[in-house]
Amino acid sequence: MGLCTLAAVSLSAHPQDSTKTSIGKKVASRLQVGGYGEAVMTRNFFSDKYLRYTDAANYANSKGHGRFDLPHMVIWLGYDFGKGWSLGTEIEFEHGGTGSAVEIEAEEGGEYESDIERGGEVVLEQFWINKAWLGGKLNMKIGHIIVPVGATNMYHMPTEFFTNMRPEGERTILPCTWHETGVSLWGRIGDWRYEAMALPGLDSDRFNSQNWIGGGKGSPYEFKIANNYAGALRVDNFSVPGLRLSLSGYVGNSFENTLSSTDSEKYRGVKGTVAIGAFDFCYNAHNLIVRGNFDYGHLSDSELITKYNMSMRKESVSPKQSVASDAIAWGAEAGYNFFGLSEKLTRNNQKLYAFGRFEYYDSMHKTEGSIQDTKWCARSRFSVGVNYKPLNDIVIKAEYGKSILDKQYNDEPYLSVGVAYAGLFKR
Repeated sequence: MGLCTLAAVSLSAHPQDSTKTSIGKKVASRLQVGGYGEAVMTRNFFSDKYLRYTDAANYANSKGHGRFDLPHMVIWLGYDFGKGWSLGTEIEFEHGGTGSAVEIEAEEGGEYESDIERGGEVVLEQFWINKAWLGGKLNMKIGHIIVPVGATNMYHMPTEFFTNMRPEGERTILPCTWHETGVSLWGRIGDWRYEAMALPGLDSDRFNSQNWIGGGKGSPYEFKIANNYAGALRVDNFSVPGLRLSLSGYVGNSFENTLSSTDSEKYRGVKGTVAIGAFDFCYNAHNLIVRGNFDYGHLSDSELITKYNMSMRKESVSPKQSVASDAIAWGAEAGYNFFGLSEKLTRNNQKLYAFGRFEYYDSMHKTEGSIQDTKWCARSRFSVGVNYKPLNDIVIKAEYGKSILDKQYNDEPYLSVGVAYAGLFKR
């Protein structure tokens, strides 16, 4: 099966698609163990100073900077209880996880001192119980679930895109990977897959200029506030062999979906409704993979939300930045497997894709009232490179690319290499 199909025996963005329950085909083992991970080295030929946009001329000749990163390392566990009941869990270590240590400082009078030894996050990305009926045509999933909006949220494993990092446009303007606690109805009937999800709304306190509504997922607290509710929907079609066509969307209110609230008449009636529409596709046949996406989002009351966030206390979780009323991202990538021209290499299941990608995104695509457009948030981005797959679950990547900004700013070229894996270890 292609990378873009809901393969019955491969780990996917929704592991329930790969778990054969007792209603479906007989499984070799009730327990499934899998995961994915990436290690990336990047040389950026531009400045990493925070003033590079406000004072671009002084950073035009920067020597650049290098970075080593472990973007994601994920362990997935699934279990088939029988009678249509199954479990999925996924824990993710982002950028190497997080760590701290306490030590006694001899040079500071023997004081105890706490140090942060590494950045990153450890996140429970998925935890759900699934009940299947009608041979998988109807399922109900309850727990912490991937929100099925956009291409990257559904297909975010490193074997499902050519670049070393997840496609920049979608992961900038949308939460990525977007996971929330909720209830989902999903299934596959013939050439169609559907999913409808009810979930808590986003939190407008944490919206910002560069990432639009991306920071509003999850919760900085020990619980998820659900003063507002939202819905997400996705439909996929597989009628044409090798081709997937998908539509997805989200709608929900976001204002005061937080611990803070206001009684001010100025904000009476503010809802902060977030509406997102997305189209994506993937063609995988004849040694060719072509993927593409288009995402558009609108936030109502963006000017009042900006003013409210700007007025919040300094120690609040809000970044206190301007927020756009509309954001956009679109892109496409294509790669050809030249090893597919060799019968011997095809027989050994090795692949070598040469690829190109182009995308455009703007987290400040439209602004409302007095909100100023932050023009460096709009950029075109291209990359070219190769993906070598010695085995189906392992890929070695190399790419060169550049972000092209408005003429008043400096472009941002880079060179990146990485290695990644994705697959089931026990099934």
